[in-house]
Amino acid sequence: MTEHGKDVSQRADLRERIVVAAMEAFRTKGIKSITMDDIAAALGISKRTLYEVFSDKESLLKECILKAQGDRDKYLQQVYEESHNVLEVILAVFQKSIEMFHQTNKRFFEDIKKYPRVHEMMRARQDSDSEKTMSFFKVGVDQGIFRPDVNFAIVNMLVREQFDVLLNTDICNEYPFIEVYESIMFTYIRGISTEKGAKVLEDFIQEYRKNRIEEKEE
Repeated sequence: MTEHGKDVSQRADLRERIVVAAMEAFRTKGIKSITMDDIAAALGISKRTLYEVFSDKESLLKECILKAQGDRDKYLQQVYEESHNVLEVILAVFQKSIEMFHQTNKRFFEDIKKYPRVHEMMRARQDSDSEKTMSFFKVGVDQGIFRPDVNFAIVNMLVREQFDVLLNTDICNEYPFIEVYESIMFTYIRGISTEKGAKVLEDFIQEYRKNRIEEKEE
């Protein structure tokens, strides 16, 4: 490798390390409470070096979100290729989402609204995801998993609104987060499923809750 190629590789490696460290800090402690000084110190680099890679905190946050979205896309593609029907994909994503929310401080979702460019990027991604979800539902109808008489555009919009409520109210102070999230997801899936889809869902719920009990006992 030439010296130039080595420098490019080292810079790319540093950029990756910065993004991973920053995302972990933002997710566990919230965005506003983490400074560029904190990130530089955690990585053992100077603040000047950090600013040479990312000009400001919002640019770094944007890169963190893009990486998270890219990782999610890869996971979704892998699950899709290994699944037998679209409901299996939805349920796998549900489990992944539970893990993500458990690892994320609620302040992260509150703080992200204070960074307009990043927040707008996330909203645009949600709109794009909604369009993909609609085509996904159509495949589920063809597979006999979802009912053909459902207006999925309305259902999808209502689910999005419910998650906004989940993040913007104190409901999780009264009930465990996982219970609220399950109530939204399982009720929603039951409502759009055929008898065949409901069977897939119930089998999943039994296994899922059995695993949760075992985890609590360990």
